[in-house]
Amino acid sequence: MQKKKITLKDIAKRAGVSTALVSYVMNGKDKQGKVGKEMATKILAISKELNFKPHYLARSLRSGKSFTLGLVIADISNPFFANIARVVENEAKRFGYTVFYGSSDEDAEKSFDLIDMLHNRAVDGFIIVPTENSQSKIRSLVEENIPFVLLDRFFPEIQTNYVSTNNYQSSFDACTHLLEMGYKNIGLLGIDSALHHMKERIRGYEDALEIHGIKRNPDWLRKIRQNEVSAKTRGAIDDMLSNDKPVDAIIFCTYSLAVNALKYINELKLKVPEQLGIVSFGQAELFDLYHCPITYIMQQMNELGKKAVEILIQKIENPETPTQQVLMQASIIKRESSKKKISKTTKRYT
Repeated sequence: MQKKKITLKDIAKRAGVSTALVSYVMNGKDKQGKVGKEMATKILAISKELNFKPHYLARSLRSGKSFTLGLVIADISNPFFANIARVVENEAKRFGYTVFYGSSDEDAEKSFDLIDMLHNRAVDGFIIVPTENSQSKIRSLVEENIPFVLLDRFFPEIQTNYVSTNNYQSSFDACTHLLEMGYKNIGLLGIDSALHHMKERIRGYEDALEIHGIKRNPDWLRKIRQNEVSAKTRGAIDDMLSNDKPVDAIIFCTYSLAVNALKYINELKLKVPEQLGIVSFGQAELFDLYHCPITYIMQQMNELGKKAVEILIQKIENPETPTQQVLMQASIIKRESSKKKISKTTKRYT
């Protein structure tokens, strides 16, 4: 015998309230707490007890929305993006939305295909970690008035909603920290990319050296194309260590660069932090498991993901919402890899 489908009316009858009130609570519209907390909790408890399953198709037909979001991230194998995807998924659920997502693998064409596929599935809006050379697609979303938020990266020349980290300040602080620890020849290994966030990480590093009176050596800065990280990291490290003024510390601009470099540094039997100080972007458990815990730039993953969802929902519900552009501050988690011991008589900067 087929079980009767539970409706909002059944929940309302059990709670002793109107169907409209139950609908108001179940659709997540009571964000201002207009319905008493005790009553809202009671309604949600009854819906769970009765195993209420909302009819999403009917809901979509009534509202004109699918209550789904599209998330396009750069690389699902990167712990930063994997974790931020989970944050976005959980936060969207709190607003009554389901998230469909895919990884562009830093490839613009794949990113375009994902966006088109998700658009064809009628998602209500997008959260996008843009790739290099994806400006044309972002501009088309603007022209078509499709709600979206750029996450982690953005294009300063395109007026869009975005939530990102202050990459310039993060890199500036990382370099300053190494200088304060007594390192003098500080190198940076980055991605050879036109993306704004990578340029800002390089600019912050260069400005920190200049402001602290360190003459920059061109051999201290190395850039590798994203698709050549595995193949060319070793050569870049060799270049930084073998020139006339070898580096005594390195800032890694991405998690993948750090992972590949740390393997090679182990092979070289370099002592960290005595012979080589290390700071990296991209927090991950691996940095704790390395024999010398790695100092890293901690970006506000939870806040980044939550804010991106919040801005997108606002834009979906009210297309006239003004553009919001948010830069969040990161912090340095200081571990053993950057703690060089220096005597009290040693000058910090030269």
